[in-house]
Order: sequence, then structure tokens, then C-alpha cells
Amino acid sequence: MKSSATRRNFLKSAVLASAPLLAGVQARGAGQQAETPANGTGRDDRAKWLAIVKRVSQPVLEAASQQRLRATMPVEAAPGFEEIRRESTHLEAVARLLSGLAPWLEADQGSDPAEEALRNRYREWARLAIHYGTDSKSPDALNFGSNQQSLVDAGILALALSRAPNELWAKLDTTTRENLVQALTRTRSLQPGFNNWLLFCAMIEACFCKFGQPWDTVRVDYALRQVQEWYKGDGAYGDGPDFHWDYLDSFVIHPMLLNILDAVQTMTNRWVFLRKTVEERAIRYAAVQERLISPEGTLPPIGRSLSYRFGILHHLAEMAWRRSLPDGVSPAQVRSAMTAVMTRMIEAPGTFDSNGWLTIGLAGHQPALGETYVSTGSLYICAAAWLPLGLDATDDFWRAPAEPWTAQKAWNGVNIPADHAIQD
Repeated sequence: MKSSATRRNFLKSAVLASAPLLAGVQARGAGQQAETPANGTGRDDRAKWLAIVKRVSQPVLEAASQQRLRATMPVEAAPGFEEIRRESTHLEAVARLLSGLAPWLEADQGSDPAEEALRNRYREWARLAIHYGTDSKSPDALNFGSNQQSLVDAGILALALSRAPNELWAKLDTTTRENLVQALTRTRSLQPGFNNWLLFCAMIEACFCKFGQPWDTVRVDYALRQVQEWYKGDGAYGDGPDFHWDYLDSFVIHPMLLNILDAVQTMTNRWVFLRKTVEERAIRYAAVQERLISPEGTLPPIGRSLSYRFGILHHLAEMAWRRSLPDGVSPAQVRSAMTAVMTRMIEAPGTFDSNGWLTIGLAGHQPALGETYVSTGSLYICAAAWLPLGLDATDDFWRAPAEPWTAQKAWNGVNIPADHAIQD
């Protein structure tokens, strides 16, 4: 583990590196363009992202690869809920971390030897985590089907497999693949809530479809159709029949809809009629998310699950990775905004405990933000922000110089176009 001095140096360098970006847009008269940061290169930002990846991922993957995850990972939870969360937290940590790492693990080899060494090590550790996690004889066997929470994270693990079909499925040995299918199948006995949980059921079945396993079309059809009934307008879905001010559209709903449709289309065109509508709504929600990032790299602290930190940016990351950003929103401005958010969050004192594990909080350690369903493993959904690392370093997302994002432009007098709702 890194020493305290090393951690302080990391935080200091991250803050200093982000300073040109945050200061780059100067106050201008209306109609004038904001100043682009001179030193904000995509290569610099990618290095920052990879430093964050390593800082967050290393404790989980290293322990899981050695069958020591249960022995070493702390279980922080709401007072009185520690024991019940202990049943699910380890599956949460593995599944959620892999779902965000998957595109990067799956990507072709790049030209940076240091990045490739890290990627190859994490690929091997990820497969070992799945191997031991689905082996009932391992001390790190994960709990599938024995508790309600495991339905959620089995769905998130299925999402990871679908995003990295070569590295996290094809390269598994036969026994591990069989154990993995059995583990995911065990969650069919659990009743999902009448909310976003329907999508986790559907994601598991869509994953089975993608990999040629027996799958339940009814679970997919029900989830896809029901979620459309909960659409509220202008890119926003309800998490169930009612609308809530939170980030569930980003954490779960939009990314799951897109990935479920991707997985099943390898076998059937049954739900192709939904594709255009789902994508148009996803593009609008990405536009809203980008506008919610303040000039200082913050997000409104609204709704539940705020301790998932930059996992809030899951959907924006998804659309950047898909190269499906809204018109007028450049990949470079999204990268710049996301870098500012992640840097600000990761450097907040108390974000990690003394052994490098994430703590509950949005900006540092804020245990009161931990709802009763939140525990240490839950926090690793923050990895969802890393999806664009699956794009090659030569992609526009990484190649272009830093750009101010919409809120920076607006609050510094740039004559930006008006924003409009979509009509659907």
C-alpha cells in the first residue's frame, strides 16, 4: 500500500495538474470565446485517470486475486447494518469495479508500456477475481442468490462481462465459465423491486443471450417495456412509477437500457423498435448531465446514492465511450469536465482509509450519506466513470486539447446556444 507521504504527493500533483484547466476560462464579454487552457492535453488527462484507476482499484483487485478480499476489505455501513451488508459487499466491490474497468480491459494494446503493464496485470487479476468468486470452495466465494442485493450486483457483473466479452468471458477456463453461469442463474429466485431492479434481471438474461446460454426472454421484454412506461419526458425516466430527484437515470437506467439492447441484438431483432427512442433520450440526458457540471467541477448533491461519487457520471461516460455525445458537446470538453470532477473528489481528505479503501462520502468521509443499502463494496461503482479509457489514446476524446465545458462557458460570458427540451 502507498505511504501517507505518497498519497499526499498524489493529491498535490492532481490538484496542481488540474489548476490550468479550472483557471483556463477567464471572464469575457458576451459573445467572446472562453480561453482554452494552454497545458491541458489529453495525454495528461489520461495519465490522471489511470492514476485514479490504480489508486481505487488496486486494493480490491490485488486482494481478490489472492483470495484475501473477505479477509482484508473493511465493511463500513450504516450503524446496525454492518452484518447484513457483509453478505453482499464483496460481490458489490468486484462487480462494480469490473463494470467500469471492462472497456479498458477489453481494448487493444496501446503504445504506452506503463499503461499496458497495468492493464495486463489487472486483466489477470480480474479473471482471478471471477474464478475465486464463483468457486464455492474458495474463502472469497461471493454470495449469489442468498440475499436481495446480490440480484443487483449479479446484473452489474453481467454488464461487465458484456462490455469485455473477450477478456472477462472468452478467456475464462471452462470450469469458471460454468460456475459463473450457475452463480448468475441463482439470482433468478429473487424477486426484483418494481423499479430499476427490473433492469438488473434483464441484463443477466441479455448477457446469457450474448454468450449463447439459455435465457429468459420474458424478463428482458418486461423490463424494457415497463421502463418505457416510467418515462417522464426530456430524457428522464422515473425509478418506478414516481419521479425522484436523483442520479438513478445515470447510475442505472440509461446505461442498462443501451447495454441490454446491444447484448440481445446479437441474437434477435425483437426489440429493435425501441432503439431509436432509447438512444434519443440517452443523448438528451447526456446533454443535461454535462450542463450540471459546475465551472468548479462539482455536481448538485441531490438525491440518494451520493456516496457513489463520480459514478454519478456513468451515463455521460457511456455516451462518450460510444462516441454518441450530443451535438455541440465535444469529446474534449466532456473529458475536461469529467477530469475536473474526478480530481476534485479523489483529492478530498478522507476519501480513502489508512489502507487505501474507499470510505462513504461524496467529498471525503461523510458517513451520514450512507443509506442503509450502502457499504464499502457499493462505493466502487465510481469506476463507471472510467468507460472512456476503452477508447484508444488517439481517439478525439483523448487527442484534443482541453476545452471549457458548458457551465464554464456560460458563467464566463460566452454566447452559448440556448438549451431546449426534446419533444417525444
